[in-house]
Amino acid sequence: MGDLLALLGYAIVLAVILAGLAWLASRVRRRGIGGGIMGPVDEIYHPSAHRLRFEIEAHEQRTLPMPSPEDRDPRIGR
Repeated sequence: MGDLLALLGYAIVLAVILAGLAWLASRVRRRGIGGGIMGPVDEIYHPSAHRLRFEIEAHEQRTLPMPSPEDRDPRIGR
């Protein structure tokens, strides 16, 4: 009976750890903060993903924000 309880305890601890890691992964994906952490690993083991992330960052820096509808062009006079 003691062995079964120990095995059940290990299974519960493992489930809690895996659930915590899944929660952390979803939080990192939502906030977009994983690039700095995984950048060196991607560069070594998955170079195409590293290049893609670099291209995405460069594209985000090049794009200009769209003006809001409330912005008025003084040259048009509207």
